[in-house]
Amino acid sequence: MTEPRRTTQPLAPSHAPASTPGEYRLHPSHALPSGGIDLGFDALAARLPTSGVVAVDGFVGIDWVGFREALDAALKRRGVRADWVDMAMALKPEAEIEAVVAPFLGGDDPIFGRRFTGSLRDFFRADRLAEILGSVEALGLRDAGLVIVHGCGSVLAVGDAFLVYVDLPKSELQFRARAGVATNLGLAKAVAPKPAYKRSYFVDWPVLNAHKKSIASRVDLVVDGQRGTEPAVVSGDDLRAGLAGLAVGGFRVRPWFEPGPWGGQWCKRRLRELAPAPNYAWSFELIVPENGLTFRDDGGRLIEVSFDWLMFCHGPQVLGESASWFGDEFPIRFDFLDTVEGGNLSVQVHPAPDYICRHFGERFTQDETYYILDAEPGAVVNLGFQDGVDHAEFRAALERSFAEASPLDAKRYVQVHPARRHDLFLIPHGTIHGAGVGNLILEISATPYIFTFKLYDWLRPDLDGKPRPLNISRGMENLDFSRSGPEVVSTLISRSRVVASGEGWTKEHVPTHAMHYYDVYRFRFRGEVEGLTGGSVHILSLVEGGEIDVGAGAGPVCRYHFAETFVISAAAGSYRLVHRGEGESVVVVACMKPRDAWPAWMGRD
Repeated sequence: MTEPRRTTQPLAPSHAPASTPGEYRLHPSHALPSGGIDLGFDALAARLPTSGVVAVDGFVGIDWVGFREALDAALKRRGVRADWVDMAMALKPEAEIEAVVAPFLGGDDPIFGRRFTGSLRDFFRADRLAEILGSVEALGLRDAGLVIVHGCGSVLAVGDAFLVYVDLPKSELQFRARAGVATNLGLAKAVAPKPAYKRSYFVDWPVLNAHKKSIASRVDLVVDGQRGTEPAVVSGDDLRAGLAGLAVGGFRVRPWFEPGPWGGQWCKRRLRELAPAPNYAWSFELIVPENGLTFRDDGGRLIEVSFDWLMFCHGPQVLGESASWFGDEFPIRFDFLDTVEGGNLSVQVHPAPDYICRHFGERFTQDETYYILDAEPGAVVNLGFQDGVDHAEFRAALERSFAEASPLDAKRYVQVHPARRHDLFLIPHGTIHGAGVGNLILEISATPYIFTFKLYDWLRPDLDGKPRPLNISRGMENLDFSRSGPEVVSTLISRSRVVASGEGWTKEHVPTHAMHYYDVYRFRFRGEVEGLTGGSVHILSLVEGGEIDVGAGAGPVCRYHFAETFVISAAAGSYRLVHRGEGESVVVVACMKPRDAWPAWMGRD
């Protein structure tokens, strides 16, 4: 039952790997305060009741046929016979499902759709759900044995059953989709990876996340399904206890990395646990719609669950004051963009708040900043228009370049700024921008992450050899041509200032733009320094120095290494950063602005 995967990345380990002191870790984990993690189908079978009804629900991407066969064999080894009912029998015909989701898929658009507004029940026939319940009741009356309903949405048919949820990291789901084995919700066959991702982002994930939220508080067992022959199992109560601890302390998600057509070599050289690849362009350092949280028990066994579990169970404690606006959505992301010995990012722009809401169903937009974690001599960032750029002339130049596959003289239109370590470039929506070669950028941004309108991409193909799609019309509808001339330097390149200091430490404010709802600070210290959450979640990254110890609230002291990102929940109240080793530690911090400083588009007025 080993799943085919298309990636250079190995499967996540079943046991906590030994870490090298001072080295960036790909598999951070958090101790479970109680209970334990079991591995394998025999362990899962041992945790199930021997009679009654069991619902085995879960995410898309699971090989439900293989899962059933392996678990049934394990039950038989225990002398337990089970009757199995497949939820797929209740699905609507594929043509009906396609009709339901089609309005949200953007037609022929290769990238964008609109967030689905329905529910998981829209994929099933009500009469078939009733038939499943009737057959389950009949089986139970017949032999009083074990009846298992399995597949996505199984709890919809048998709501009061013993509930097992099989989770799958979204990174692993994409690796399976690229291999052609993971299907979208309600489809029998896999589609090509890019359409599959678009369908997942706009339809499957919102639907299944809403379903997961509705049952998160009552799941009896949680299964990590990424290792097909060796699922990890934890009780729902033990997982919820682990999540409760993170909600009042600190944590680090499991990051993952992807190559890209402009990708560089910095990550390969500096983050030694990464698997070999031609390059690495992006990190999902903290892009939580796709990250997972990993827990370990006293025996070092690991289980990963999606980050959504923490927000569904403890969102207000994690976010603090801003939970009233963001709900279950985490507001800030951290990721790496690596162009060292790579290529330029596309010349691009992100949509305005009203545009992203009207066209894509998102509540907030992709306001970004570039924090320069490292830069080679001569590295630059493209940001803002040159003085006097004409809207019509610029559009004509873009369209001519696209139609003729001819180079665009980008410098004629877009300003070029030198990039140095610890610079912060501000990229509110509507700003033309793109990183140049030679940067390792820590992108500090609002969480949306796919809404990039590429205007010019240097005539290069994607990794599949096909031209990368451009979004000239949408981009032109969102460009702010007033961000030009001298104003770019004065308003879009942050200037830090010291706002507090003590023995061996300083705190600097590195202000963001008025359109950003988050702010950035920086600690420099040689001993220790204390931070206060002030009612906001704090996201931190060690951008200089080897390693630090961090204590948050009443939680345990954790050690973090250079380039690692970690989160302090608002409910922690305070945290302490302790420098280790020689030199100086520098930690960059992002947090929500006070409510009265939120931009007007958030409706604070």
